[in-house]
Amino acid sequence: MRVYQLARKLKLPTKKLLRVLSEWGIEGKTNLSSLTPQEEAEIEQLLKEKLPEKPKEKVLSPRDPIVTVLGHVDHGKTTLLDALRNTQVAQTEAGGITQRIGASEIYFQGKRIVFIDTPGHEAFTAMRAQGAQVTDIVVLVIAADDGVMPQTEEAINHARAANVPIIIAINKIDKENADLDRVKRQLTRYNLTPEEWGGETICVEVSALEKKGLHELLEMIFLQAEIMELSADPAGELRAVVVESEINRQKGPISTVIIKQGTLRIGEVIIGGEVYGKVRAFINWRGERLKDAGPSTPVQVLGLSDVALPGQIFVRVYSERIAKRMADEAKEEARRRSLRKREKIITLESIFSSSQKEVKSLNVVLRADSQGTLKAVADVLTNMGDENVKVEVVSQGVGEIKKSDILLASSSEAIILSFNAEVSPEIKTLAHQEEVEIREYQVIYDIIEDIKLALTGMLEPVYAEDLIAKAEIRDIFKIPRVGIVVGCYVREGKVIRGSKVKVMREDKLTGEGKVASIKRFERDVNEVSTGLECGVKIDGVDDIQKGDLIEVYQERRLR
Repeated sequence: MRVYQLARKLKLPTKKLLRVLSEWGIEGKTNLSSLTPQEEAEIEQLLKEKLPEKPKEKVLSPRDPIVTVLGHVDHGKTTLLDALRNTQVAQTEAGGITQRIGASEIYFQGKRIVFIDTPGHEAFTAMRAQGAQVTDIVVLVIAADDGVMPQTEEAINHARAANVPIIIAINKIDKENADLDRVKRQLTRYNLTPEEWGGETICVEVSALEKKGLHELLEMIFLQAEIMELSADPAGELRAVVVESEINRQKGPISTVIIKQGTLRIGEVIIGGEVYGKVRAFINWRGERLKDAGPSTPVQVLGLSDVALPGQIFVRVYSERIAKRMADEAKEEARRRSLRKREKIITLESIFSSSQKEVKSLNVVLRADSQGTLKAVADVLTNMGDENVKVEVVSQGVGEIKKSDILLASSSEAIILSFNAEVSPEIKTLAHQEEVEIREYQVIYDIIEDIKLALTGMLEPVYAEDLIAKAEIRDIFKIPRVGIVVGCYVREGKVIRGSKVKVMREDKLTGEGKVASIKRFERDVNEVSTGLECGVKIDGVDDIQKGDLIEVYQERRLR
């Protein structure tokens, strides 16, 4: 059946029908012959029930600001949020570091602000960038005693790339070595001149520990939001942005999303890329179940087919059947893109270069507790190493370690890295049987240090040669069953048995060998110092003459 035939049957304009079909993932298909009769009947019924007689006018309503907290590690981002929310999140985090994105809400003077707390470690660059893309305002936290640091500059770049206004929160003003003027001077280098210095950047001085300046910070956020005139259409098409995802053993895949437009309700079917599902429930940051969620609301969504990537946009569709087909098409397209990336032009040069240089690899199976954390850790690992040795992530996933992970690690000679992922006793037993090592971590610094040590151990040793002595050959003896022994005078340094030697004649190298033995007055010795004579047997050198100079080297391992 063609679209115009279906439009005529339903007494609808063809353009209106095409618009509705495009919303359901059938965009551009003027021929519906690929649909089954059951799907055609389903579309007809949905059109009769859902299609409005007249299109509704788009009504924009004011919405609450979404604020992302960025900054350098240990500058007090989570502690500041704790003070604003009266919670104790920072005290529960491994190593005192936020390692995943969280969304929360606070109310101030009857108004609501949605906060996104992001990790500060450089390994989570992608997660911080994602936070800046879903936010309206960035609060950049800078420690008054530390000043602008590398991740501070990185956060500024993220905010500017997303075209998001920045409010500076100078934290830790209670410290004795706090230097507010120094911080403000540093900010001017990035064109963030404070208002009191004649610029346009809002700077608020706060102390998260002593809860100073918090009201002023919130007032500045609301002032900035009023200037921006934030709005959304609660009745419009749904747009929900994924902030984080994880797998819960009891609840299955869970995605934290923020509603940018429209309203999400229980029982609706949503899709984002390869992930789809019927919403079974959604929970706010306090753990309370909601029936619907409007613009600027962060919720954890249950009922999806898989974990969704941070930044993925979910939209609403009217049928699980259509959602599944759209997800399958997205998977197929992703598979094709992956195949295209792997294609290489095989040339004689590439074959020769690959055969000449063998790169060692440390195979890793990676498991993490959330999608954002998984990507961040995987990015760190794949960027480690050099032209001689590298990390190969053979498999990665969210959730607990499974039997298949152990078997894969066993067959690929890999180790398993668990980042806050569960490891059951049964899995540990299987890993022991298969002789697979599982290393569990809670702080990313520990992973980085361990992998660095592992890569160093895999490198071939590299040595440097240190010149330790020079000796002049004054006589040559040919001794039966021993070979050539040279009589030497040590000009400088110390000749040591087992050292490497280079025989020089008129400043040209004639041979290289090793000090096999040293004699002094018929007695075997280990070394002879400056100003003494000795007999030296050199292995590996045949061309030796009186007057030649012996340079003695000691090898020193660099790595």
